[in-house]
Amino acid sequence: MNNKIIEQSFPENGFLRLPQVLAIYPVSKSTWWAGIRTGLFPKPIHISKRCSAWRATDIKNLIEGK
Repeated sequence: MNNKIIEQSFPENGFLRLPQVLAIYPVSKSTWWAGIRTGLFPKPIHISKRCSAWRATDIKNLIEGK
């Protein structure tokens, strides 16, 4: 993916909710959650009991293959 697109898609620091993540890394919700269980995708941060988010840096590293 083009680095310019990545930089415009989300902040350098902060958190992303699932719809934002899936807009950048287009897989289905079930594929995303299965990838977390297998270790393919980064684990979320639990902001509250029913609210999860991902570090923007973790998603950027995933896209860049780090």
